[in-house]
Amino acid sequence: MAADTPLSDRLDDDDYPAYTMGRAAEMLGTTPGFLRAIGEARLITPLRSEGGHRRYSRYQLRIAARARELVDRGTPIEAACRIVILEDQLEEAQRINAEYRRAAQKSSGVPDRGPS
Repeated sequence: MAADTPLSDRLDDDDYPAYTMGRAAEMLGTTPGFLRAIGEARLITPLRSEGGHRRYSRYQLRIAARARELVDRGTPIEAACRIVILEDQLEEAQRINAEYRRAAQKSSGVPDRGPS
């Protein structure tokens, strides 16, 4: 995101890397090591500051929180990361399917009845 973008827009952006590793770990109630581990498992890829420090977005923190939940229940971290990735892909596919369904109904003149 450009530096000339107003601060209020950046703070509302779910993908803006606003959180340092320490703050992200604190918010999640975990350790920086956990965040590094899910990064190594390629669940999330934090952006880097000019000084090379990891920065996390709210979206990434939600993903990390879901992985933490699974790990806390005894799921190995690699499996937890894979589960979260698949959940995210499924959610995106369902969103796209709903859009296609609405577009098809609109073009056919059938009223939208909401999610099935």
